[in-house]
Amino acid sequence: MAIDTALLILRVFIGLLVAAHGAQKLFGWFGGNGFAGTAKWIESQGFRPATLWTLLAVLGEFGGGLLLALGLLGPLGVLGIVGAMLVAVVKVHGANGFWGTKGGYEYPLVLLVVSVVLGIAGPGSYSLDGLIGLALPEPLTYIIGLVVTLIIVGLGIAVSNRRPVEQPAA
Repeated sequence: MAIDTALLILRVFIGLLVAAHGAQKLFGWFGGNGFAGTAKWIESQGFRPATLWTLLAVLGEFGGGLLLALGLLGPLGVLGIVGAMLVAVVKVHGANGFWGTKGGYEYPLVLLVVSVVLGIAGPGSYSLDGLIGLALPEPLTYIIGLVVTLIIVGLGIAVSNRRPVEQPAA
């Protein structure tokens, strides 16, 4: 019972925190730029097509955060957060070093590690999955999901690091 209560508290806190971050990107809430503004920023980071990568970021943060907070669909919410935070650590904050005070990856790394641990632990009994008796095949769903997530993140980072092809002068 104590473990289930701890998982509930951690799931709801981290899930809503990440979902709020995603709401900034999706709706412009909480001082965010909304989808169009986020797409422009994501394109400036080299991600093309920007709309696709913005959609994945929003699904990872907003959708993943809500699924995690609700304890719904087992590891799927966690995998969305893992993907979004891995991109944040490697691509967005990586060059700034570790400490958040310098724009580093400290904070997204904490969210990444907590999400990985919650994926391993599962949602616990106090979850919608527990309430309705839904259980995706574990650990298979989590392992395959992690592999797919790592492939998508790797592709995204590879695409974003490519230099645009220079067009010859007319």
